[in-house]
Amino acid sequence: MNAAPSSAAEALHAAARAARAAAAALALAPRAVKDKALRAAAAAIRAEAPRILAANARDLEAAPGLTPAFRDRLTLTAQRIEAMARGVEEVAELPDPVGRVLAEWRRPNGLLIRRVAQPIGVIGMIFESRPNVLADAGALCLKSGNAVILRGGRESLHSVAAIHAALRQGLAEAGLPEAAIQIAPDADRAFVGEMLRAAGLIDLIIPRGGKGLVQRVQEESRVPVLAHAEGICHTYIHAAADFAMARRVLANAKMRRPGICGATETLLIDADIAPALLPLLVSDLAALGCSFRADARARAILPDLPPATEEDFRTEWLDAVLSIAVVDGLDQALAHIRRFGSEHTEAIITEDPAVAEAFLAGIPSAVGMWNASTQFCDGGEFGFGAEIGIATGRLHARGPVGLEQLCTFRYHVLGSGQTRP
Repeated sequence: MNAAPSSAAEALHAAARAARAAAAALALAPRAVKDKALRAAAAAIRAEAPRILAANARDLEAAPGLTPAFRDRLTLTAQRIEAMARGVEEVAELPDPVGRVLAEWRRPNGLLIRRVAQPIGVIGMIFESRPNVLADAGALCLKSGNAVILRGGRESLHSVAAIHAALRQGLAEAGLPEAAIQIAPDADRAFVGEMLRAAGLIDLIIPRGGKGLVQRVQEESRVPVLAHAEGICHTYIHAAADFAMARRVLANAKMRRPGICGATETLLIDADIAPALLPLLVSDLAALGCSFRADARARAILPDLPPATEEDFRTEWLDAVLSIAVVDGLDQALAHIRRFGSEHTEAIITEDPAVAEAFLAGIPSAVGMWNASTQFCDGGEFGFGAEIGIATGRLHARGPVGLEQLCTFRYHVLGSGQTRP
């Protein structure tokens, strides 16, 4: 494809036409063929690990001055490449979502009606920084019978190209069209604009990246969008929490990987236990390199904590920074989440089942956790093999988006000669 900026529309249209043809083939491909492609792709990722790492090193060298969290998202290691390959294999092990009978009923006139899962068609995905997203998205789209056109960020250009070559090898070995998984020809931003205007060529756009990217896509796209804008996730430590559990879970929820969307950004802690527990939590996290923004009630307990502004509680830090608020029980915790949250993931730490159930029922978010780290909001951890992203909208899909969420449905109506009066 011609990569000149003036030809962005031509490049996108050519890619979309090829993807449309590939999607038609994938929709009819037997599970065995799709699984063969996935396993061959996983083997190619492992075999090409040295080349992928070299490409990633070029990307890191070309992007100095990154924040530690951003650099972590961009960095590939031998362990992360192995996890990428294993994730592709796990998708192969999952049942084929295409052709599932979702519901079936018979009408009084004898008609048998079935709701049957089918692929969406052509997916357009725009993502930033994390090159492993390509493998997850490619594997999920392939298994669910969808073709996909992916445009990664300019900072991950070489890594994306190297991973894409391995996925294409898997498609070729299984005899599937290589246009089933395509990447943008370069980092030209005009290609993104063409994707957003490609109604009729692309069936669904999935952005995966920072708030600015997602907002642009949601504002400009003429194609339906499946996305989440931010991951302002909360961990609420209730008065009936086990202190040791609370310390362990919060440390993981905040500091395991601070730069992912499932990381906890705000701690809510009940006033009844805050004087005893909050100093321990802050000490634990500070030892791991975390800094803080605290409300007046938290600073009354720990005066050295920096003060939090209202804007801090609306901030997705994606870094080793934690906002802290002291609350008077469940209702106040829920009110804080409704006011400042982004409807992504919330967790409660408590030994009181009734309070936990009330919390899970009361949050507006896509995912609720009880006595578990918010970082479990991940397709792989949900048993999806991988995820193509997190959805926080109210239609079609919520939470981690896996194989089932990449399918829509059609109706099959089986008759025996019925005519409508």
